[in-house]
Amino acid sequence: MQETFDLLIRHASIVDGTGAPRYAGDIGVRGDRIARIGDLAASRGAVEIDLAGRIAAPGFIDAHTHDDRLMLSSPDMAPKVSQGITTVVAGNCGISLAPMPRPIPQPVTPPLNLLDEEGGWFTFPTFASYIAKLREQPAATNCALLVGHTTLRVATVDDLGKPASPEQIGQMRALVREALEAGAIGVSTGLFYEPSVAAPCEEVIDVCGPLKEFDGIYCTHMRDEADRVIDSLEETFRVGREVGVPVVISHLKVVGEANKGRSKEALSFIEKNMANQPICVDCYPYTAGSTVLSADRAASSSRVIVSWSKALPEYAGQDLDAIAKKLGVSQEEAIRRLSPAGGIYFRLDEADVQTILKHDKVMIGSDGLPHDASPHPRLWGSFPRVLGHYGRLLGLFPLEMAIYKMTGLTAKNFGLKDRGVLREGAFADITLFDKDTVDEAATYEKPIAPARGIDTVIVNGVVVWGGGKPTGAHPGRVLAREAQAVEA
Repeated sequence: MQETFDLLIRHASIVDGTGAPRYAGDIGVRGDRIARIGDLAASRGAVEIDLAGRIAAPGFIDAHTHDDRLMLSSPDMAPKVSQGITTVVAGNCGISLAPMPRPIPQPVTPPLNLLDEEGGWFTFPTFASYIAKLREQPAATNCALLVGHTTLRVATVDDLGKPASPEQIGQMRALVREALEAGAIGVSTGLFYEPSVAAPCEEVIDVCGPLKEFDGIYCTHMRDEADRVIDSLEETFRVGREVGVPVVISHLKVVGEANKGRSKEALSFIEKNMANQPICVDCYPYTAGSTVLSADRAASSSRVIVSWSKALPEYAGQDLDAIAKKLGVSQEEAIRRLSPAGGIYFRLDEADVQTILKHDKVMIGSDGLPHDASPHPRLWGSFPRVLGHYGRLLGLFPLEMAIYKMTGLTAKNFGLKDRGVLREGAFADITLFDKDTVDEAATYEKPIAPARGIDTVIVNGVVVWGGGKPTGAHPGRVLAREAQAVEA
């Protein structure tokens, strides 16, 4: 019997997102769902794509993004869809665009300025108003949203150098409840950053209290990823235990020369605690991180690239030491003159990056900063780098495992129903690529570049990337979290 489909993908090598071996088949899509997988030679599609044996995989899910504003300001989401990403988890590191029930203080408190230096986008008094705007003006990608603890502190606490008062904690809890009722899937913290350093663990536990009622998730940029990484992991696990929810350790790493090789110790500690509570982990595939420019972080880095500067924008993309020499000043003085600014910091050991990346319970997240003038290449290159550089070239894992770590594992951990897998009845989020050529094109020198080898990207049954450019379609949705057992 001949069937008809809205979209028919022929002669695919299907990697289904579960970790199972690839297999040959055709994929028929009707509306926003996969209707049939199998031998569809007798069937027809309104649109047909012949893959000629290339890979069909679930659309990639970026476990760690700062795309809160990008979805509204650049809804084509080119940095993401160009590398096969169909869903982003936004609001990480304690930084979310909403809620901001009062005028945001000027200048914008770092690290909130990573989303918007001027503050004009922090106009959503409630989380519901932010979600309403995303639904009114959808992006090319789906999103799952976290509400940021640092944003809540800036919105309610007048002296960020002190713990929140009981009244302020009550205000933050009310904002968390409103966000979860509106559709947020959890709370994120950035205890590493100055606006939240003063928040004791008890404040975090109290603010996150409503999470359990809504089956939410707790994601954290931990307090310390260097000498006290184990202490910070224990604090993270304590929050999860006392609130009664799963935790996500954001961009797991061990920072600094003194901690070289401690990735195995950190992973062993995580595995031990996974036996007792639901714990998830993500990482990015680079030895450099990127955040607000500061003298402390620069001092512990082997190299620093300035990613943006409000005072001296002409220096974006240049090395800090070269800028200091041009200005005839010390690096510390150069940072003072550049600030507010962003920096790319080389502080990680490649062997540690590979150890964490290879672990079969670790998800992939880009942690890209889309509003930097000269961003870290992870914004455009993270997922193809995992497939090409680390998978095909270095053989860190087979293709099926690489895909699982960026699709099925992530969907399960974040509770994204019918996403991250290719099966009949699942949503038609699909990435089509050439396994022999897929790789990053973005570099530290030229960070804005679409990936190589990504043919076509489909979100909810609609092609959003094809022919090397966005199609202009914006079928993305705000996704809810379905509570379920975290992958462990």
